[in-house]
Amino acid sequence: MTHFPVALITGASSGLGRALAVPWPCPGRALAEACAGPGVTLHLCGRDAARLRETAASCQTRGAGVRWRVLDVRDAAEMVSWIGAIGRLDLVVANAGISGGTGRGGQESTERTQAIFDVNVGGVLNTVQPAMAAMASQAPGADGWRGRIAVISSIVGFIAAPQAPAYCAAKAAADRWTVATAANARRDGVLISSVCPGYVRTKMTARNQFAMPGLMEPHQAAAIILRGVARGRSRVVFPWWLGLAARIVGAMPPRLLGALLATQPATVDR
Repeated sequence: MTHFPVALITGASSGLGRALAVPWPCPGRALAEACAGPGVTLHLCGRDAARLRETAASCQTRGAGVRWRVLDVRDAAEMVSWIGAIGRLDLVVANAGISGGTGRGGQESTERTQAIFDVNVGGVLNTVQPAMAAMASQAPGADGWRGRIAVISSIVGFIAAPQAPAYCAAKAAADRWTVATAANARRDGVLISSVCPGYVRTKMTARNQFAMPGLMEPHQAAAIILRGVARGRSRVVFPWWLGLAARIVGAMPPRLLGALLATQPATVDR
């Protein structure tokens, strides 16, 4: 696994960010524990103190030093303060996110729509922008780069699915902004990657009441993500065939796309 001496991960109390306190090789191993190891310092945040504590303990058994904090990525001032006080950062993963959907039919609620954009877009900006500023001012590492940033988007960002309109749109916005920003950040010595995974076995996907093609275990996803980020790829899409299929479906005329996707089960609002 690629070694990042100092890594910061948001959303470390659930989903792709959370490391489960179980022995290797475990399908539950996610990003935090995948980054953990001797000589590594992890800075983790999330909204659930108990689960963050579990994540920290699991990473510490791997030899990492862990500093965790209960923090909401929607709080811009707190994010700036937290990131700015850490010092050198080799890797930042903007992983925090929430999902939603139309439930059993009808429209997605206004409150849920706003929350999804606030976390999945606003939270990304609140993480990446102070991280870019911090990295741009630090000395290059042994590889010649000042730092790396990964934004966790999604393959669903390539499709306008009526079952989860806000989630699709927010992930699309996060992906496009990240890819567009990557070219400018590279000139400052910072590598930024938009990560677009398919289905990964997490608490979020456990509620999906439909077949999930290419469903992947968290440790597999974490390895692909860290490998792609280490290589400096502006966009990391996996599985590749699902990403290709999503792009093809997403390019269909809107009325045809809507008619096709209307036959699929509704997404549970969560």
